[in-house]
Amino acid sequence: MTANSPTSLRHVVLFAFKDEASFDQIDTVVRDFSALAQAVPGIVSFEWGTNVSPEGLNDGFTHCFTLTFASNEDRDVYLDHPAHTAFVGTLKACLARSLVVDYWAR
Repeated sequence: MTANSPTSLRHVVLFAFKDEASFDQIDTVVRDFSALAQAVPGIVSFEWGTNVSPEGLNDGFTHCFTLTFASNEDRDVYLDHPAHTAFVGTLKACLARSLVVDYWAR
């Protein structure tokens, strides 16, 4: 890699929850997503937060999760990891929509 080459792959996940999703269901999603950082090798960092933008352009997306990986391969291990697959399977009950964007940080 050159000095200008990106070295961090960001995996950004946005969630919009169903109107009927309870606080407890959403709290469980946040807790379970956060636990993946310890369960899946290759995750360099994990952070999350809720939308606080005054612009009103979030289109119903309220929760943002950002995972950092050192390589495409590490991200791919995460995507196929049984803990991630199991987590995704739990979302149907309360998730209305999701949006995922990966990019190399510059």
